[in-house]
Amino acid sequence: MQSDWDTSAEAWIRHLGPDGDRGRKHVLDPAINRWLDQNAFSRALDVGCGEGRFCRMLQERKIETVGIDPTERLIEQARALNPDGLYELGNAENLPFKDQSFDLVVTYLSLIDIADFRTAILEMVRVLQPGGTVLAANLASHNSAGDGRGWKRDGFGRYKYFKFDNYLEERANKVSFAGVHIENWHRPLSAYMQTYLKAGLQLEHFDEPPAISGQDIERYNRAPWFNLMVWRKPF
Repeated sequence: MQSDWDTSAEAWIRHLGPDGDRGRKHVLDPAINRWLDQNAFSRALDVGCGEGRFCRMLQERKIETVGIDPTERLIEQARALNPDGLYELGNAENLPFKDQSFDLVVTYLSLIDIADFRTAILEMVRVLQPGGTVLAANLASHNSAGDGRGWKRDGFGRYKYFKFDNYLEERANKVSFAGVHIENWHRPLSAYMQTYLKAGLQLEHFDEPPAISGQDIERYNRAPWFNLMVWRKPF
């Protein structure tokens, strides 16, 4: 049975392009790169790697990186773009790696696609070395709780305010853009925080990064679109 991502893979590849969409290029990538500049890792796992864009970014930093994704077409594209890279077909909820295999585990806008995110986080912790890091970029929870696209406009098309409701209710939302038709999960921030804490991780960094360039900087920064968390596994 095909998933939404199976049927949307080609549209996603076209939408993302080689440099990523606006949110990645102008918001998350700069914040993550600033953090990576101050840290060193040897072996990373990108959970939900898609077509492998962030894997390639990590490999440019001389970090041995493995990407895993459940969508076969996206893994095929990752391998085509980076024949020397390591990419595996698989699910976040049952990672096919030994305990303590990586010193960095990344989830870059992938938790919102995973129904059983609690099991996925436990799996990330299992394959992480003591002292290792989980780098988690996610949609801000007010964003995923938004009514449609969230923003409401006045009669002149100007952004008035960002509307959201039923914030505490965990639920799947149908999302469509640029030919992509998928299901994203909304959870309150507390659901993610409690899961990381129950897994024994320690929070080292939290950010709601602003847009630093690109179109609609004001709109992004009035209601920050993403959050970025760094969690450490104790020794």
